[in-house]
Amino acid sequence: MASICNLCGLPEELCICQEIAKEQQKAIISTVRRRYGKMVTIVEGIEDTAIDINKLAKTLKSSCASGGTVKGRVIELQGDHKKRVAKVLQQNGYQVEVR
Repeated sequence: MASICNLCGLPEELCICQEIAKEQQKAIISTVRRRYGKMVTIVEGIEDTAIDINKLAKTLKSSCASGGTVKGRVIELQGDHKKRVAKVLQQNGYQVEVR
């Protein structure tokens, strides 16, 4: 028998909790200049724990062909990738604000 999601009550295969969480989050994308003039793209504002932040970071890193890390609920990508990150997040159903 399939396991049931505690939040939405649907079987795990049909669970819509992550989709609902994506629509309610507003991702804020910004860039920061770090040591030695290196640019870092910061993605923050995704606070819902139903969203797997590590999986999202992996998707963003592979689409931008760059390295990065997750610190708390903030994703940091090496380089200036604001446009590409915004496009990928919008395709995945997130609301995006670019600063």
